[in-house]
Amino acid sequence: MTEPAPGPALVTTSSADFRAALPEGGALVGLDLGTQTIGTAFADAGWRFASPGKTLKRGKFGADKALLAQLIAERSVRGIVIGLPLNMDGSEGPRSQSSRAYARNLAVLGLPVLLWDERWSTMGAERGLIDQDMSRAKRAERIDSAAAAVILQAAIDALAGAAF
Repeated sequence: MTEPAPGPALVTTSSADFRAALPEGGALVGLDLGTQTIGTAFADAGWRFASPGKTLKRGKFGADKALLAQLIAERSVRGIVIGLPLNMDGSEGPRSQSSRAYARNLAVLGLPVLLWDERWSTMGAERGLIDQDMSRAKRAERIDSAAAAVILQAAIDALAGAAF
């Protein structure tokens, strides 16, 4: 007898709900969704540090999902954090709706998804890369994955307050 395929998982903006969906912790992937690229970052199972990963060329969702599924399997990821691009006043615009739709579609992988406010992530990532005295060309190559790491680190900092 075969196991049924997992259904869509939790998609939430609540760190408490996301935490409850991962009672034993586990490695996380963070995603910064751009129009042309997807920045990735990874957090260890203890949710202490987020590190930039690869920057993927964005294509049709099926191709993106296959690439992300491969990265998730390689790293034994248990949850996904996706940057939610809010307006400065906290309201949602078309880019937020696009990120929400992407998260719902990605939930078919069976992992819980946390949508996390990304308003200052690119600026923080840029500042960090400049502090490393990185050239403009290198910053352009790495900004998306660095922004994903900023998003993921903010999320795991919030999750760390919850007891394991």
